Amino acid sequence: MSTVLETRNLSKRFGGFFASSNVSLDIKQGARHALIGPNGAGKTTLINLLTGFLEPTSGEVFLKGDNVTRLSQHQRVKRGLVRTFQINRLFAEMTVLESVTLSVCERMGLGWKWWRPVGAHTAAIDEAAELLSTLRLLDVAHAPTRSLAYGRQRMIEIALALAAKPEVLLLDEPAAGVPTDESRGLFETIARLPREVTILLIEHDMDLVFRFAERISVLVGGALLTEDVPEVIARDPRVREVYLGTSLDD
Repeated sequence: MSTVLETRNLSKRFGGFFASSNVSLDIKQGARHALIGPNGAGKTTLINLLTGFLEPTSGEVFLKGDNVTRLSQHQRVKRGLVRTFQINRLFAEMTVLESVTLSVCERMGLGWKWWRPVGAHTAAIDEAAELLSTLRLLDVAHAPTRSLAYGRQRMIEIALALAAKPEVLLLDEPAAGVPTDESRGLFETIARLPREVTILLIEHDMDLVFRFAERISVLVGGALLTEDVPEVIARDPRVREVYLGTSLDD
């Protein structure tokens, strides 16, 4: 498999503090890759560096072989690198279908024409509806976003990200704040996404991580401690020590 997302010695310093320290990752096309670590390990900082939200102190980011280190967030989205956030950012007053259709229009360069009658956006509406069907959200297509359970709202945020047709989807704690019975369904839906979409996720729930990820990178103090398949990570004594002796494979 070819590399789709790569970092080389990526670092971010705030004064004398390194939030990321010489992190080198190699994410393959179609991967289901998890980034784990204790609080303060630098996981979200790394995602912010990958997406252009933060500018690195040193190091480089490559997307499909192209150096995108100095590109803006918007330019990276256009090249296929899209993210979600720990706290959802939704159009609360819009219906689910309106929200996703707006995101499709934005990708098509039609966001400024959103005020036109609905009939002018038939293709975008059809695409949005198909995406909602894929994510099993079609039953709430006409419901206001604010009226839905939080787990459903997290899925809508993923729908908005997928409307941009990403090649790489970065999920920053998609199950944060979601009840346990809803979070498993959320991850089952994520797992069904086509392999054309490479997924890198941050998640604290180790049960979900080990059910979903095919490869895991462990960050500690902003640096990469180790990376391997889940079975090896679960047996690594350094990883167990980081998690205060908690068994990762129970």
